[in-house]
Amino acid sequence: MNFEGLDAGMGEFPPNLHGTLDAGLEPSMDPHLNPTLLQGVELEAEGLTMSVPEPVHMMEGLFSELHSVVSEVGIPVTATHFDNQEEILWMGNHRGHVTSFFGPTMGRYSSFQVHAADDIRHIQSLETGVLFLSKSNLKCFTRGGLVMFDYPMEEGADMHSLLMTGNNTLLMGGLQNYVAEVDLNTVQETQKFTVEIPGVAIMRQSNRFFFCGHTSGKVTLRDLRTFKMEHEFDAFSGSLSDFDVHGNLLAACGFSSRGLNGLSCDRFLMVYDLRMMRAVTPLQVHVDPLFLRFIPTYTSRLVIISQTGQCQFCEPTGLANVADIFHVNTVGQLLMSFDVSSSKQALGFGDSGGCVHLWTDVPEVSFNDYSRETEFALPCLVDTLPQLDWNHDLLPLSLIPLPLTSTEPLLSDWPTSLAAPRPRRAPPVDPEILRTMKTVGFIGYAANPRTRLRNQVPYKIKDAELDYDNYKQVPESPIGRDEEPHLCMVLKKYRKVTIKYSKLGLEDFDFKHYNKTLFAGLEPHIPNAYCNCMIQVLYFLEPIRCLVQNHLCQKEFCLACELGFLFHMLDLSRGNPCQASNFLRAFRTIPEASALGLILSDSDEQTGKAKLGRLIQSWNRFILTQLHQETQEQEGPQAYRGASSSSLGSSVESAIGKLFGCEVENSSLCRCAKETVRSSLTLLFTMHYPEQNSQDKVIKEYDFAEILKKSICLEQSTQAWCENCEKYQPTVQTRNIRCLPDVLVINCEVNSAKEAEFWKVQAEYAFNKAMQKEAKETSKLDEAPPPMPSEWCLDGEELCSMEGLAIDTRAEDLRHVWIPLTLKMSISKSQGLEICSWSEGDELSAVEEEEGASLYDLVVTVPHIQDGRTGGNLVAHIKVGETYHQRKEGVTHQQWYLFNDFLIEPIDKAEAAQFDVSWKVPAILYYAKRNYHTKYDLRIKNPIDASVLLTEASLARKQRKSHATFIPLMVSEMPQAGDLVGLDAEFVTLNQEEAELRSDGTKSTIKPSQMSVARITCVRGQGPNEGIPFIDDYISTQEQVVDYLTQYSGIKPGDLDAKISSKHLTTLKSTYLKLRFLIDTGVRFVGHGLQKDFRVINLLVPKDQVVDTVYLFHLPRKRMISLRFLAWYFLDLNIQGETHDSIEDARTALQLYKKYLELSHGAGNDEMRKVLKGLYEKGRKLDWKVPESEAGDGQGRTTIQTGVTIRIKMMHPKDVAAAAS
Repeated sequence: MNFEGLDAGMGEFPPNLHGTLDAGLEPSMDPHLNPTLLQGVELEAEGLTMSVPEPVHMMEGLFSELHSVVSEVGIPVTATHFDNQEEILWMGNHRGHVTSFFGPTMGRYSSFQVHAADDIRHIQSLETGVLFLSKSNLKCFTRGGLVMFDYPMEEGADMHSLLMTGNNTLLMGGLQNYVAEVDLNTVQETQKFTVEIPGVAIMRQSNRFFFCGHTSGKVTLRDLRTFKMEHEFDAFSGSLSDFDVHGNLLAACGFSSRGLNGLSCDRFLMVYDLRMMRAVTPLQVHVDPLFLRFIPTYTSRLVIISQTGQCQFCEPTGLANVADIFHVNTVGQLLMSFDVSSSKQALGFGDSGGCVHLWTDVPEVSFNDYSRETEFALPCLVDTLPQLDWNHDLLPLSLIPLPLTSTEPLLSDWPTSLAAPRPRRAPPVDPEILRTMKTVGFIGYAANPRTRLRNQVPYKIKDAELDYDNYKQVPESPIGRDEEPHLCMVLKKYRKVTIKYSKLGLEDFDFKHYNKTLFAGLEPHIPNAYCNCMIQVLYFLEPIRCLVQNHLCQKEFCLACELGFLFHMLDLSRGNPCQASNFLRAFRTIPEASALGLILSDSDEQTGKAKLGRLIQSWNRFILTQLHQETQEQEGPQAYRGASSSSLGSSVESAIGKLFGCEVENSSLCRCAKETVRSSLTLLFTMHYPEQNSQDKVIKEYDFAEILKKSICLEQSTQAWCENCEKYQPTVQTRNIRCLPDVLVINCEVNSAKEAEFWKVQAEYAFNKAMQKEAKETSKLDEAPPPMPSEWCLDGEELCSMEGLAIDTRAEDLRHVWIPLTLKMSISKSQGLEICSWSEGDELSAVEEEEGASLYDLVVTVPHIQDGRTGGNLVAHIKVGETYHQRKEGVTHQQWYLFNDFLIEPIDKAEAAQFDVSWKVPAILYYAKRNYHTKYDLRIKNPIDASVLLTEASLARKQRKSHATFIPLMVSEMPQAGDLVGLDAEFVTLNQEEAELRSDGTKSTIKPSQMSVARITCVRGQGPNEGIPFIDDYISTQEQVVDYLTQYSGIKPGDLDAKISSKHLTTLKSTYLKLRFLIDTGVRFVGHGLQKDFRVINLLVPKDQVVDTVYLFHLPRKRMISLRFLAWYFLDLNIQGETHDSIEDARTALQLYKKYLELSHGAGNDEMRKVLKGLYEKGRKLDWKVPESEAGDGQGRTTIQTGVTIRIKMMHPKDVAAAAS
């Protein structure tokens, strides 16, 4: 903090105050610097470096000096800053020069001049550059020193601090009477906020306020939107030195006025509680505080820094301990600046001698938790002049240097970076050499395989290959994705499907055009919906479907529970698509998913930059592992209410492990003949393809079963640690399986052009065999009687016939097919694992069954569709079993289907195995053991019981149980089938709608707004307590809310925050279970616009259980009428005056339904139609606005009282459970 320009009437500053430095300070050696102290200082190329003594023992948790670097001797360091994106420490000095140091070694990274004369007062790092604030300028530079923009202040400005308020806006304050807001995109001042107290020298921000520290010793708290002052703390009578905010605490240090003696440093830190907005007990420290920061690691520690270099750590609510004082080795200089890294592991100090000190409390310090890689400049490659052989006849004259005619550069001069030689990439080693190589130590020896001619160049020009890692940039607008003739190879049913939104949203979109079956698709517009195809795959595995629907646990974000809820909706749906919004919401909160890169940003999804093939294979591995861990916990209803003590990774056997698990034995054999064997459980296998000889222009022919066997029983050589040799040795690692899984999961790993070419060539080999076989069979068919309907299948060396295809099936249909439809697998003690292709229609012999052989049928293929227009998409081919057809369509047969989000279409089994790698690349294969599901319990027992309706504690800390807005159901009030329940829900917006205007002026919705449920209310529909709510839950959310929609929802900022909310706050899963129980019980929900409510909540309710008043009072081809107008017209009620209230809306909908029953009782359709016509005529006259003073159709007007507080005596859940039993 710089104190230049303070009011002269405030007194003189003490001589040790860093703000009194002379503006004309010359960079001479400081007079206090003792020459004898420079014995441990050595000059290096990157500046003056002070060595740390050798015997440094860094203790965990205690800060100590790691490094000290002097940039310019005698020039004070006025600002220090740890970069928030990279491992860089920035410093700015009194003469406007800036230097950055990389990492804990403090190697100089960049150094440049920012301002000619003014000192650097504040440094702030951005994503693309770094901001530097001086007295009258704000400049932005790249980290290498290039100017991005220069924003000059108005004349007379004296800036001291800046604060980032968003990604592109910042606030700047100084000694003037205003704070300026600047937009970094346009580099223009957008607003200027007048402050009541001039001199804003320090600014901080929390989730509630802006905090401004003034030179007069006051701290003001200002509104985040309007910058209006809300509170004021009079911290010190003299001046404010520094302050910091953490959680609900604000700590400040400063100077107190001592009359004629001027200002003196106050050793009492002022601490304020932001919840009560008052000061708590001041904290006395043992040093003269000049800087302070919170370092919240395990506790909310404070670090207090004096100008002489003393550093003290203490708790803000406890007593300071003298033993916690450390000293920065400033060599007699004064500390001028201080900063703390975002990881809280490093402290940076700058002193008046031009030295920067780095302190840390861990041996391997990291400035940020997740730093990106720092880009370094390439070394200058200047070759020396070569020696010339004058006797050489072919010596080029251009090698003879000529004198320059002028000092200017020649036009033909190339930059060194462009003229640097680039070595040719070494060709791969011949596999024959690797096979016959003998290793001695780290050196391998092999005989010459004689595969090359003498003096033959080992390089060849590569043909143009399809780049599978880089996709064409996809236009952001669908209008720009026109049909291109050369890109129309993708079949229409495989292309990415999109929902076209109109004014009515999804109501007029014809999903039946894309799905003629009764199976349910999934909507694709939700973030990270790329996994829709794999959700369908898991659903159509009968044991998985039953397992997750029987699972219920206490975890808020459990993927197994969310899959169970989603699969329940897929069971109930009759061809209409469902949403996986709740499942994807829980998926985005799993830390492992984010760490694996499975969470896509909006830009990656829209521009098609995501590598979907690799992504879905990683997702496949993740979901199987996650379900395996989650289903190991206690199952059944008691798992939700009981205290389950089992943890992830316990010894409890998982149903996922039974279905997909395969016991694997991994052995490592060292050269010393020591073998190490360990067993593990694997849930899937990855394909490994043979290395091709670089000289071979033709790829050899392989059988799929042969490649699969080598991939499962993998053998590879690598360097590994040997306990016997006590060093790294060449080790042969071998993997063998001890049992066969019920479902074999295979990741194809076709991620580059090399693997794609391999698949293409193998499919061509198989196709040529099929054509030859067909030619032979055709000659035989001329002499033989007509054959029965059959289908072709690749079976090792011959083409075998299988039942199921149409009579006109030819070998031409097997183009691009390499994988067999059926595999025979067995494990023997003598030969180990054996895999071979098999005919789908044949069964095993009795001898083969006794030997343990099993048949595996192809049931799932997941290809990646590569389309340059849309960025590609993922689809699934699934062989749907008899039980699914029997439930949905009442028939018993098996059929292959294509699942492309909400597009579902039956396909031929040969199409499921076809992969044209130019646009349809294989990603995942599932082979299931024949009749594997017969050994699993496929019964579904609903785990949701009445206990979910019992009283539960609120997540909000401020909510008091004695002031609830609802009365939970008693045992005698438990709902029965047919009971009425009034329901209403309120929502908030997570992402705004994305739309564009066409050239004709019409609006096209590209992506709808993403809504999240914020409040759910259920009121009793009958009985003595009719109209009284029994559920009024506010839903806690961890996602960022863009708009609370307070005018329409009544939800205010803070209502969904457990720290400050006073509402009955609970999780979405808890309230979801309550609604699911009511739906399963058979109650009838009454509300207004329930279709949207249930869609956002992600619930599927049978139509006979929904009574929607928006359709009761509606004429065909007419507009929908609001609840407020209906209540005014029929009930003489004036509701929704200022904001909406879900209790009020649910109660009004119930009254409207009973009014409808009253009007329609005994009246015919014509009379009811007359009533509705009168309603529409009245609405048109009033422009559908409720008048303020005019009554409706009844005898007066009533205003419903909202926000009623119900005082109840809450029953303990155990007491209610006991009464229920």
